[in-house]
Parts: sequence; C-alpha cells; structure tokens
Amino acid sequence: MKLIPFLDFNGQAHDAMAFYAHALGGVVTSEMTYRDMPPSDGPGCNEMPVDTLDRVAHAQLDVGGATLMAADGPGAGNAGGTTINVEVTSIEEAERVFAALAAGGTVHMPLAETFWAHRWGMLHDRYGKPWMVNCMKTPHAA
Repeated sequence: MKLIPFLDFNGQAHDAMAFYAHALGGVVTSEMTYRDMPPSDGPGCNEMPVDTLDRVAHAQLDVGGATLMAADGPGAGNAGGTTINVEVTSIEEAERVFAALAAGGTVHMPLAETFWAHRWGMLHDRYGKPWMVNCMKTPHAA
C-alpha cells in the first residue's frame, strides 16, 4: 500500500505541478485534461462543465522515491485542499479499505471501475478528511 498526497486545485494544477517539479528537482510523469479522458460508463468523469474540460484531471510528479498527484477538482470534493490517495494492489484490498474509511463518513464517488483503475472512489471519513482509494490497472513504478 502507498499513501500519496493528492493536491486539489481550482485551475492551477498544471502550473503548480510544473513549479513543484522545478523546485523539488522532479519530473511530471503524467498529465491529462478532462477533455482527454476516454468516455466512461462509470460515475462522474463525463459530467464536467464545458468550460472546465481543459483543466487537469490528473497529474503526477515523481521525485526520488516519492510521488505527488494533483488535479483541478471537479467541485464535489476538496477544491484547494489535499486528499490522501491510498493506492492498493488488489480489488479486495480496495474494497476493504474503502468500506473501512467510509464507515460513518460520506461517499462522494462510489468505489467502481474506471479506465485507469480496477477500483477508484472518493469519500470524506467520519472526521471530515478527504480520501481516494485506487487499485490501478497499470501499477506505477516505485
């Protein structure tokens, strides 16, 4: 399991990740806009307002052995804040962790398959802290 900070921006994710890469000596290894996302049968990803389609849906910065992720939030979650992204290696572990964190909390995006993950979901735990759970289809290099 990996815990990865996930920064949520309101239109500044691209510039911020380029700044962090320069400041920390890392490399932005992936970036995708909402417009670039493939159609999905899952919840949420195809419901972006037209004026936000060119915002960053996902960016990843790798520096040393650490990873930082970011996006321009779609509005349902934590715009301007930080979310803890839990990356697990099995569907069963994703379901277990998501259910445990969601107990007494609020689910914003139910755990489901997406084009990038066998399972992905978003929630706020019982203490109001935001979390994402990811079981990636293509694991990231460590």
